[in-house]
Amino acid sequence: MELRHLRYFVAVAEELHFRRAAERLYVAQPAVSEQIRKLEEELGVRLFDRTQRKVSLTVAGEALLGEARRVLRQAELAQLAARNATQRAVEQLRVGFVPDSIPRAVPLALQRLGGSDRPIDVHLETASALRLIDEVRAERLDAAVVCLPAPVSGLSTTPLGEQRAVAALPVGHLQATQAAIDLERLAPERIVLLPREANPAFHDAVVSTCHDAGLSPTFVEVAEPRIEHLLLTVAAGSGIGLVPESAADQHLTPGISFLALEGTEPVVQTAVVTRADSDHPATADFLEALGAAGRLKVVREQPVSALPLAA
Repeated sequence: MELRHLRYFVAVAEELHFRRAAERLYVAQPAVSEQIRKLEEELGVRLFDRTQRKVSLTVAGEALLGEARRVLRQAELAQLAARNATQRAVEQLRVGFVPDSIPRAVPLALQRLGGSDRPIDVHLETASALRLIDEVRAERLDAAVVCLPAPVSGLSTTPLGEQRAVAALPVGHLQATQAAIDLERLAPERIVLLPREANPAFHDAVVSTCHDAGLSPTFVEVAEPRIEHLLLTVAAGSGIGLVPESAADQHLTPGISFLALEGTEPVVQTAVVTRADSDHPATADFLEALGAAGRLKVVREQPVSALPLAA
């Protein structure tokens, strides 16, 4: 039994007229009669009672009609699913990012993609930097926004510029009304950071900068790798937070003041990591949009292993 047989059968059953069924199917009437004859022979039952004046369904025909409609609907859904899967494979973009470090070029690029003539279905995922890089290698992500240095050997990187650290203070802190604060003034305080695995490059830059400046503050890592958790911990008086400047741009939390750091401060480079051999059109569009947003250039080599600290 072929789908064509069922389509012809349903058309005749709904029209109860062979000529009108043929016109509906855009075929000649003899072709419809022939397909119905073959279907009846295959099933071994008569589906229609035919006279010169009318066509009517037999009991067997009535039983088949509902099932035939269901099969045809399922066939249409299967075709639609296959087409949609192909479309998604071309137009889907899977981007991962570290929640505390999203440079302004990224939302600008996504906005540009959303307004393009060829819409791209963007799926976003947050995770630790190392996990995001592994997801890109495993082809479960098309791109990941991370801080460098990181283990990105064999992958392509699109630099998004440097990020400096800013201090998050409770509004009741003595220094909260200042325009900026020197890193040395934070040393007696407890410094609150996200867990190292969330953003190793930034965490290591903070610790290294403090040690290079001869400072030995008490570092406190929050339990949850979420910037909101860190800021609430700071608001509760548990210490002063250090976060990338992009986090301060995105999170305006009641009870928190963000201050620039003076003097020596941690600096990290942010980049988009993609597979070097990727020919994915949506990924190429994303990199092009990043270039338009920040006049950036794709670098197809392993980044430097260390970054200079601002003096």
